[in-house]
Amino acid sequence: MDLIVAKFGGTSVGDGSRIRKAAQSVVNEYMKGNQLVVVVSAVNNATDELIELSNEAIGGGLTDKQKAEIMAMGELTSSRLFAAAIESLGVKAEFIDPYNDKWPVITDSNSLNAKIDFATTDKKCEGIKNLISQGIIPVICGFLGKGPSGEITTIGRGGSDVTAFLLGHCLSANNVVIVTDVDGVMSTDPNKIEEAELLDEISVEEMRDLATHGAQVLHPHALKYKDPLISAKIINFNNGDLSSEGTKITGPFEGDMLKTVSLYKNPISVIAIVGEEMLKKVGLLADLTSCLAENEINIFGISAGQNSITVFVEKKDSDKAYHLLHSWVIDEDVLSSLSLGDDTAMITVVSPEFIDEPGIISNITNPLRKNDINIVEISSSQTAVVLFVDWKDGEKALELIKEVLK
Repeated sequence: MDLIVAKFGGTSVGDGSRIRKAAQSVVNEYMKGNQLVVVVSAVNNATDELIELSNEAIGGGLTDKQKAEIMAMGELTSSRLFAAAIESLGVKAEFIDPYNDKWPVITDSNSLNAKIDFATTDKKCEGIKNLISQGIIPVICGFLGKGPSGEITTIGRGGSDVTAFLLGHCLSANNVVIVTDVDGVMSTDPNKIEEAELLDEISVEEMRDLATHGAQVLHPHALKYKDPLISAKIINFNNGDLSSEGTKITGPFEGDMLKTVSLYKNPISVIAIVGEEMLKKVGLLADLTSCLAENEINIFGISAGQNSITVFVEKKDSDKAYHLLHSWVIDEDVLSSLSLGDDTAMITVVSPEFIDEPGIISNITNPLRKNDINIVEISSSQTAVVLFVDWKDGEKALELIKEVLK
């Protein structure tokens, strides 16, 4: 007997017939002898409509507490409808919302972007386990939490995905099934490229990066609760079958999903190349990287300005790279010269939460500035910040950054 946590997104409960179809898929699994927990989102667009309605009625006068209570109405309604639909099919179900004593997801008091108290949530899940053991299917509101004073909170966009993986973890589920309006994870957006193909599986890290960079299929924050022992997949609600194949999400995330800071073990050398209007030369960067790749020299970082390109390679390869690139510079009419700089240390900071964290760059760089540590180069993406500092300052910079990110 498996314990399945099935999360139904807003589109999959978009109208009465879809709710009944979703409920039937849950009952079908229950009849196979499996245990079920349902996490349900608000009916499609309901939350946006509630926000728009409140803005029209009240304008900017709502408090965050009032906003959270209004936004919660979508999930409060859909959980009741879903539980009733299951019971109409002959199986016992109980809707669980933050007003219920069995409510499991406990957070801090931040009304609109609450942080989950994992330890307390884990303990509160005993009430859900008791329902399951009685043969009752709990239908739990996604997206919502309960604060320290019993107030409703929300855990941000994509919160229903977070709820599903969080409960899967705390309940030691066998499977987490994300039911949505696509067949699974595609090789790219099928609305843009018709030849997009369905992936049979994708790793947690790949899924996190894809979601962080705009894929709407799953919220990246949810994956930090992906237990390595739990199977997970994304399927289409149109199938009406929780055993559908879809795309399997494999493996655990290696390391701390919140923030990781690391110092590369070896010195990194800087090679700077200059030339007027070099960025107007088509294929210049391709030629540069090919030159080094053909000689098995790895590039650890590269940045381009109007009149310069900076390349970072491991110190052991720097002399070879320097001579190779010198020959290339001489042959290119838009390039004039290059230089081999001092050794640097490379520090990498990774977090899926950076995309939602304003000021992260200044938080990282301010302690370095205050301690007179010069940043040679910095680059960032939606999930990572990479800094190069003087080699002698590497260890100190690492400790300063670790301290500020605690």
